[in-house]
Amino acid sequence: MKKLSFLFFSILLLSLVMSGCSNNEPSKQTQEAANEEVTLTISAAASLQDALTDITATFEKEHPDVNINYNFGASGALQQQISQGAPVDLFFSAAEDKFDKLVEGDLIEKGIDLLGNELVLIVPKDFSRGIESFEDLTKAKKISIGTPETVPAGKYAKETLEHLKIWTEVERNTVYAKDVRQVLTYIETSNIDAGIVYKTDALISPKVEIIATANENTHAPIIYPVGVVKNSSHPKEAQLFYEYLQSEQSINVFKKYGFKGLE
Repeated sequence: MKKLSFLFFSILLLSLVMSGCSNNEPSKQTQEAANEEVTLTISAAASLQDALTDITATFEKEHPDVNINYNFGASGALQQQISQGAPVDLFFSAAEDKFDKLVEGDLIEKGIDLLGNELVLIVPKDFSRGIESFEDLTKAKKISIGTPETVPAGKYAKETLEHLKIWTEVERNTVYAKDVRQVLTYIETSNIDAGIVYKTDALISPKVEIIATANENTHAPIIYPVGVVKNSSHPKEAQLFYEYLQSEQSINVFKKYGFKGLE
């Protein structure tokens, strides 16, 4: 009887020890989940491309389990995609009105006005065709701006030309572009006499020259809001990148590319 009791006690003790070891050791599934990579889809205004590429390289080094996939384009087109259910984790717009539509539609979880920009008139390098101001656009055979309905820079450009009371005259010679980068390409290749883009776009190209900067009172404020999309598949990681964009390190990169930080 004593032998049986001792044997039972030994088996029970061994079971408890093995159970303890099992509980302290993470399962294979837990380890795989911890190492699983997450890919965030960010819809961002085309004018942000170069700055965000730099910022993302640093972010991914610091957070190797989070990959960033960008969808760059005109803010209006990106806003429409999100409204129609496109799988996006974060939206970085070049215009408040496009962003506000998503806020009003309860599609954006959080948002902040992060950056500012300036509107400039550009011409092909060393080939101005006598264009030295916005008013001189009446002399141009062709000018280019972004499509005002979908491209914020195009909307601001139209507002400026209307303020200067020359829109009616230059409208018939205007070539519309899908985004500011396309306007920049038109001027770089000298296919168009002049174009209106953001200062940040003009600064990245050695093939164009800035002729003039639009006064701030000639157009609506140029503000870049950013926010997490409510139906994000990875809200935790989206929030992490959202906060990273607001860091001093990221703001300094934006400023390097010509953006203005907002207080």
